[in-house]
Amino acid sequence: MSTDLIVERRGAVLHLVINRPQRRNALALALLDAIGTTLAGHATDTGILCAVITGSGEKCFAAGGDLQELDAVRSAADTRTMSRRGRAALDQLRAFPVPVIAALNGLALGGGAELALACDLRIAAPNAEIGFLQAQLGVTTAWGGGIDLALTVGDRSALRILATAARIAPARALDIGLVDWVCAPGQPLEDCVETFLEPYLCRSRAVLEGCKAPVATARKRAHAELAAIEEEHFIASWTSDAHWAAVAAMKKD
Repeated sequence: MSTDLIVERRGAVLHLVINRPQRRNALALALLDAIGTTLAGHATDTGILCAVITGSGEKCFAAGGDLQELDAVRSAADTRTMSRRGRAALDQLRAFPVPVIAALNGLALGGGAELALACDLRIAAPNAEIGFLQAQLGVTTAWGGGIDLALTVGDRSALRILATAARIAPARALDIGLVDWVCAPGQPLEDCVETFLEPYLCRSRAVLEGCKAPVATARKRAHAELAAIEEEHFIASWTSDAHWAAVAAMKKD
C-alpha cells in the first residue's frame, strides 16, 4: 500500500496527511484518487464529526500537481481526462457530509491551492502562503479551484488573485476570508487545529450535517453550472504553445 497518504481516525476526527515531503507534497493523480476514495469510504461513518487534511513537514501543504507526471499530458483528450480525474477527487471533499478543514502547514500552490479551497475551512501556519500560480505557467485552474475561489472571496478578488498569480500571506488571506484562522507565532499547528475544532466537536453529527448540507448544495450547483467553462479554458491553455514554453523556461531555472 502506498504511504503517500496517511489516514488516521482520532476520536471523531478523520485525519489525512499528504506524505510526499521529498516532492514538496506534489499531488500525483494516484494520490488525488486516494484522497477522494478515502473520503468517499468514510462518508457514512456517523462517528466522524470533522475531517482534517494537511501535509507532512513544515514547508509545503501541497506545491501543486506532480509536474513530472503531468509532463506526459499533451493532447486535449488526455488533458480533459486529467482535469476530470482531479476534479472528481476534490468533489469528494466538497460533498463530504461534515466539515473538511485544510490545515495548511506550509505553501499551498497551484493544484495545492485548489485542494485547499475544495475544503470547507482553512487553518494556516504563519508560513503558509496560498498561491494560485497557474497563470505563471500559462494555464488556468483545472479542478474547480477557480470556482471555489470566486465563491470564497468574490468575483473581483478571485479574478485579481488568479490573473496576478501572487502568493498570499496568512494575514492577508485572513483579511479577505481565504483562510479562517492563523496560528499564533510559535504555536504548533496540531495545537492550533485542536483549538479550532473545539466548537465543532461539541456539536452532534446531525447538526454538522445540517449546517453543511445547504452550503455544499449551493456549491454543487455553482460547479454544475461553471465546471464546463473552467474545463474548456483549462484544456485550451494547457495544450497551448505558451504553456509548454513556460514549462520549458521553468525547467531551465
